[in-house]
Amino acid sequence: MARTAKPAAVGWNTVTANVNGIRAASRRGGLAWLADSSADVICLQEVRATHEQMHEVLVEAGLAHLHVSHSPASALGRSGVAVLSPQPQSAVRIGLGHADFDEQGRWIEVDVPSPFGVVTVVSVYVHTGEAATPKQDEKQSFLSEMDKRLAALLARAKRRGSHVLVSGDFNIAHHEVDIKNWKGNRGKAGFLPEEREHLDRWAALGFDDLGRSLGGPGPGPYTWWSWRGRGFDTDGGWRIDYTMASPGLAQLATSAEVGKAATYAERWSDHAPLTVRFNAAR
Repeated sequence: MARTAKPAAVGWNTVTANVNGIRAASRRGGLAWLADSSADVICLQEVRATHEQMHEVLVEAGLAHLHVSHSPASALGRSGVAVLSPQPQSAVRIGLGHADFDEQGRWIEVDVPSPFGVVTVVSVYVHTGEAATPKQDEKQSFLSEMDKRLAALLARAKRRGSHVLVSGDFNIAHHEVDIKNWKGNRGKAGFLPEEREHLDRWAALGFDDLGRSLGGPGPGPYTWWSWRGRGFDTDGGWRIDYTMASPGLAQLATSAEVGKAATYAERWSDHAPLTVRFNAAR
């Protein structure tokens, strides 16, 4: 009796990276790294460039073939988020519909095709914040707007039978295993209870934090280390870069890997990229 052939696996890979300035990252080899990743979606944060400057860097790196949606900050040299993909993008939406944030280059979402259907991809750069200051008030306001938008995206995806992928620098360590020196950072921005509660809410909505669910119980793997001191060499980092997926898409995720540089000298950002791979039978 003839055997039935197994369905072929269909792969789809995503990368998120806070490049800490795309031109500086390119000089340090970061764009070459991204080109070698052959990712189907690349989400960038802290691009810190105009449209023209970003295009020039992509051309120099051999990435001019990618479709790009980019939201720069109105203040030059700050923030900036982007989504890059080999496939055409549609329905580009910038900002959270809040006047205080829409010109800050912190939120961009696009619809992209995938082997699993349409995926709404978000690249987000949350404020760093500073405890007990107006900067922290602004961060909390942004996170509250995210609460509403993420709920709306999930509801829309459910109606349409599509998916949602949210990647970026959240500037929050969710649990104690997400920060090496958690005791010393209690009461500081990035590890405040009121910040961490937002990640609890997003999980309750149905978003799966793939860096944790596929990356093991921790501690780590971390995604950010200061440029100063020996934090990188001793792995004294924070896990603040995330990829979250809606339930149906999360079920197709197979691995999540932090691309920490082998040595301090080989770093091209103070963050490391997070690669998530998805697979399904055709």
